[in-house]
Amino acid sequence: MRISFAVLTALVVVSAASAQPAPPAATPGEALFVISGKGYGHGVGLSQYGAYGMANEGYTYDEILSYYYTGIALGPAAAKGVRVLLAEGRPAVTIASTVPFTIRDAAGQAYRIPAGPLTLRPNLEITTAEGPATAISPLVVRPGKAAPLSLDGRLYRGSLQVSAQGVFLRVVNVVALESYLQGVVAGEMPHAWPAEALKAQAVAARSYALANLVKGKPFDLYSDVRSQVYLGVAGEKPTTSDAVQQTAAEVVLYGGKVASTLYFSSSGGRTASAADVFGVPTPYLVSRPDPWDKASPYHRWGPVLLGARTVQAKLGIDARVLDATGVTTPSSRLRALTLQTATGPQTVPASLVRTALGLRSTWISIGVLRLDRPPSPLVFGSSARLSGIARRLLSPTLSSSVDGSVWSPVGSLLREPGGTASLVVKPARTTRYRIEVVGAASPALLVQVAPRLQLGQPAEPGVLTGTMRPKLLGAVVAIERMDGSVWVPVGEAAVDETGAFRAELTIVPGSYRARIPAAGGLAAGTSPVLEVTG
Repeated sequence: MRISFAVLTALVVVSAASAQPAPPAATPGEALFVISGKGYGHGVGLSQYGAYGMANEGYTYDEILSYYYTGIALGPAAAKGVRVLLAEGRPAVTIASTVPFTIRDAAGQAYRIPAGPLTLRPNLEITTAEGPATAISPLVVRPGKAAPLSLDGRLYRGSLQVSAQGVFLRVVNVVALESYLQGVVAGEMPHAWPAEALKAQAVAARSYALANLVKGKPFDLYSDVRSQVYLGVAGEKPTTSDAVQQTAAEVVLYGGKVASTLYFSSSGGRTASAADVFGVPTPYLVSRPDPWDKASPYHRWGPVLLGARTVQAKLGIDARVLDATGVTTPSSRLRALTLQTATGPQTVPASLVRTALGLRSTWISIGVLRLDRPPSPLVFGSSARLSGIARRLLSPTLSSSVDGSVWSPVGSLLREPGGTASLVVKPARTTRYRIEVVGAASPALLVQVAPRLQLGQPAEPGVLTGTMRPKLLGAVVAIERMDGSVWVPVGEAAVDETGAFRAELTIVPGSYRARIPAAGGLAAGTSPVLEVTG
C-alpha cells in the first residue's frame, strides 16, 4: 500500500503530539472543611424539642407519642424494681445516712451502722454499732426510716448492693422503677418545659428502660447515656416527678410488646428512621416531618471549621486528607463519609464521623475549600490559572494579600461540576491567595513570582547586557557561565533606573545566564541560557 507524503506527515505529527508528556499538575493544597448541620442527637424516635413545640401548641402527651412512634398504643406495664449500676472499678466508696442504717452480707449476717459516713474498701471491713467487723461480699445496704442513702455524696432511693471485685468495688442501686424514673426525667428533659412534654418523656423513658434491660450482667441499667442519665434524688424536680406519677406504669406498646422508644434532643426538621441510622428497620421508628423543632437552638447550627490535618488526626487516617464527600440516607443524614487521601479513598461510617469530630448530629452539609499550588513559580508578566475546590458553599471568591494581613478581592471563581473552581491571576510580585466564603477561608497559598531576566548577545567586546522586569533599582545581578556541569560566577552588574544592567567580563564561547536572589517581594530569578559562539 502506498502512503502519501501528506498522510505520512500527519501521522508523524499525531504521533509526536501523543508522545508529548502531560503538563505538570498542580499540587493539592491544604483543605478546609466547612460543616453546617441540623438537629442534635441520632435523630430516631421522639424529638424532645419537637415534643416541646407540640405541647406548646396544645397537643397531649399521648398525641405526641403517637406522632413520633408510628402505629403504637399505650398500655400498662407490670410494676418492678430495677438494678442500676452506679459505680464500678472504684478502690473505695463512701456510703452515708443521716439516720442509722443496716448492712446484710452474703452469709446473712446483719450489721447495724450508726448515722454518718461509712467508707468501704474491697476488704469490706466495716464499723458497726457493736464494733469493727469484716463482711462477706456482696453486701446489701438498706436505708433507715425516711432517709435515703448517699453514695459519695449523692442521694439515692432504694437500697445499695456493694460487691468486691478483686481490688475494686461495684455499687448497684436496687430501686423501684417509678423512683428510678423520677431521677431520670429531669436529667433528660428541662424540668421547666410544658407538662405534656414531660409526661411524654416519662412514658418514653419508662418504655425505653424496660425494653433495653442489660442482659448477662448483675445489673439491669447503666446510670449514664449507655441507658439513660440517672441522677438519683438530686435529679428529681417537682414537675418531672409529677409527670412520672401521672403516667405511672404507662408504656408504649407495639404489637403487644414494650417498644424501644429511642429519643433525642433536636431533629432539625425531620426525624430519621432506625433503618437509616442503625441499619435495623423498626416499624414504629420511621422518618417523620418535625415542624415543631424550630424552637430548638440546634435546629440549624454551624459552620464548624475543621482543617484537613485535624480531620486526619481525629478520624485516625494514615494518609494526608485532600477532599471529602458524603453519602446520605433518605432522611438526609450522613450514611458515610468518603475521604480522598494521598494514597486513595477511605470510607468512614457516619457514627464515627459524628463522635470523632464532635458534631451534634449526622444531618450535615460538608463544604470544602482548597486552593492548589501551581506546578512552578510564575515569571513576572505571565499569568496562571489557580485551581482548587469550592464545593457546597455560596459565592466563593478569590482574595489576595502581599503580607497576609490585609486581603483584597480578586474576583469570583469559575466553578465546574464536582466542585472544582479556578480563576486566572497575573500577580506582579510574590502574593498570597485564598478562597473566601461568608464565615470561612481556605488556608493561604503563597504564589512565587520571579523577575523576568533577559541576557542579550554581546554588543561590544567584554560586555554582556540585559534587562530585568519589573525593574528593581540597585539590585545586583550575577552573571554565570557553565563550566562542565557547574554554573560559575564570572561577573555582576547593578540594575539601573530603566531596568537594564551592563556587566564587564572576559567573554569566551559558552553558555551564560543571569541570576538574581529573592528581593523586593520577588522570588529568585534566572534568565534563559544564552549561547555565545564567537
